[in-house]
Amino acid sequence: MQPKVFDSWLAVDRKGLYCRPGGFHIDPHGPAEKAIVTHAHADHARPGLGAALATEETLAIMKARLGEGAPRSPQILAYGEVLKIGDVNVWLAPAGHVLGSAQVVIEWEGVRAVVSGDYKRQADPTCAPFELVPCDLFVTEATFALPVFRHGDPADEIGKLLRSVEQFPERTHAVGAYGLGKTQRVIKLLREAGYDRPIWLHGALQETCATYERFGIDLGDLRPATGEKRETMRGEIVLAPPSAITDRWSRRLPDPVTAFASGWMRVRARARQRGVELPIVLSDHADWDELVQTIDETGADEIWVTHGQEDALLHHIHMRGKRGRALRLIGFEEEDQ
Repeated sequence: MQPKVFDSWLAVDRKGLYCRPGGFHIDPHGPAEKAIVTHAHADHARPGLGAALATEETLAIMKARLGEGAPRSPQILAYGEVLKIGDVNVWLAPAGHVLGSAQVVIEWEGVRAVVSGDYKRQADPTCAPFELVPCDLFVTEATFALPVFRHGDPADEIGKLLRSVEQFPERTHAVGAYGLGKTQRVIKLLREAGYDRPIWLHGALQETCATYERFGIDLGDLRPATGEKRETMRGEIVLAPPSAITDRWSRRLPDPVTAFASGWMRVRARARQRGVELPIVLSDHADWDELVQTIDETGADEIWVTHGQEDALLHHIHMRGKRGRALRLIGFEEEDQ
């Protein structure tokens, strides 16, 4: 099959990736009348959508985060449920990225395209695990698509945090973590490691944690950090948005150890630039090995690469005898993943 056959029905326009026979966009970067949303991170779930299809969890998080900007006509599609839209069949498969995250599977005239959204293949107790879907065209993210990015064992990274808490019992550990997905994963990993003390939250993280708990993700004893007495925070773990751990909000914490949970903490220069004392390498995106493994296992002859480190991954794709191209979609900013 020639690349132009895919281009004839799945193409990039000014709003992003558009399925012509279905009449919908996938994760449009602006208002759109019909959309499928892979997950609720802000660079994929924009305000101003009309009819929007997504998992129940994604739509709930969008409503909580976007308020009046949430989709006007939301429609829930469960994993594996097939829906005919226009001339295509569509279903969602778990992406393993965050709660409710999905890959979009589109079938049209005997061919199958899978749009991954963001995904990872590491185990994560806060969301459904990644499901491999064989396909003819695979549209993959490339956030960490360099061989240097190999994320390692999450339990080992949480172990670093717990050892530091034990070593410095008089200091608060202020952990920067993205509000959707990373915060809840850090909390759950701490619980799995046996940490049963209260975990304190910046106000910006509370609502999303509450949404996770409504969907059955038990996060244990969580308490609001804002307004609490300074001495209460001594020796405790406090989670906050990455921007808060170095601004005036964190100055009220007693002698904080500044930590940051992100795949970017593999790069020491990034940790130094952010003033991070304790880098925690924990990502909700596929690393290099997971990306190339997934590309091979889908069996797709054609691979389209979106936002991220495209050149190295395209080189690998071409060396494997597959067709590859960079979509260069706009509107996907780097997050603290």
